[in-house]
Parts: sequence; C-alpha cells; structure tokens
Amino acid sequence: MRLVLAAMLTAGGLLVTCLSSPANAHADEETCPPVCDRIPDTAWIAPSAIPLNSTYRWPSLAGSAVPMTGTATPSFRFEEACATPTSPQDTRNSAVASRATVGNAAGQWQLRAQVVHWRGDTARGGQNATSVFDSAAAALRGCQLGAPAESPSITVDEPNRLAAVMSGPVIMHTYLVAHPENSTISELTLWAPDAPQLPWPIISDSQVLDAVSSPVCAAYIGSC
Repeated sequence: MRLVLAAMLTAGGLLVTCLSSPANAHADEETCPPVCDRIPDTAWIAPSAIPLNSTYRWPSLAGSAVPMTGTATPSFRFEEACATPTSPQDTRNSAVASRATVGNAAGQWQLRAQVVHWRGDTARGGQNATSVFDSAAAALRGCQLGAPAESPSITVDEPNRLAAVMSGPVIMHTYLVAHPENSTISELTLWAPDAPQLPWPIISDSQVLDAVSSPVCAAYIGSC
C-alpha cells in the first residue's frame, strides 16, 4: 500500500512539474496553438529582413508590439494615407491584432508592422482574412478617391500577396500577406515625406513578402 501511495505522489509531482514548466509556458507564448488570444512573438518579420536595416538597425518588432484587440479597427497604414472609410462591420474589429511602430526623425523612414488573426473556425477565419485582403487591395488601387495627391503603383500582385509603392506628399512602401490557412494577415509598411533623406534601396519586393510571410507560418504551427 505504501508503495502504491508513493508511486501516486511521484506521478502527481511529475504532472505538476510538467504543467508548470517555464519551458512549456515559453512555448505557449511563442506559437499558436495552444495560445491564440495574442499574436505570437514568432509571427513578426525579423529585423534583419526589413528594408534599410543596415542604416536603422530595426528593433525586435515583438518587443515593440502593442495589442490592438478590441481598441479600434486595426486599419493598415496605407488605408490611413488613402483616407479609406472604416466600417463598423469590419471583421478586424473582433480579431486579435498587434501593431509595432518605429519612429525616426523627420525626413527619415518610419515603420509600422501589424499582424491580425481571426480566432475560431479556420474556414470562417480564412474567409475573413481573404475578404479583408481583397478589400484592402481594392482600397489601395482606388487610393486617389480619398487622397487625390497620392499615387499608388502595385509592384507585386499575387493571390494573397501584395506589394506597392505610393508617391505623393508621402512616399510609402507597403507589403501585405494573407494566410487563409491560419486566418491571419501580416502587414509591413515604411514611409517618409516626399524626397526622404535616405533613398529607397534596390531590393526584391517578393523577397520582402517572403520574409513577412514565413514567420506567420512558423508561429501558427501546422498551418502552411
């Protein structure tokens, strides 16, 4: 009887240790599932892959990210520049979202990155991600309806992948990727006033899109 009781106590102790292990808690924070009520730290593009990193030494975006869930519609930066109207029916209003913003001095390039994730059934969440992506792409193409001085040019136009440069009072390079497989959209945008002090580098927009996309696949495990 004593042997049986000792074995039960030992097993119970191991179970508690396993459930409270810091290593497991760390894993929960870094990937989704099992924890999907926040944007995983691993979902953000690596600073070294962001354009102009050799000059600005961009910080870790996970460390700069601010939760946007439930605060306001997490609109994309180019939607703001294009004065795109918001809608109370926008499904982003109920999504999990975080935004990282890195500011620099006037005349320098500014940065915003954002990840938006719809919880629950992937079929519905994937539809939401695709719908928001398509609407945002249409808003970008029609940017001059709300901001006549801004002129967008699409440089990469693929299913669920978009890159564009906007010229006008604001010079903007934006990258948008939708992942219907895990109900997530990731955005990266850099902008500066007309005639920025540092010219835009020669860089492949497809390469940047890949760098935005791959961390999302790694964060939402088993989805890509």
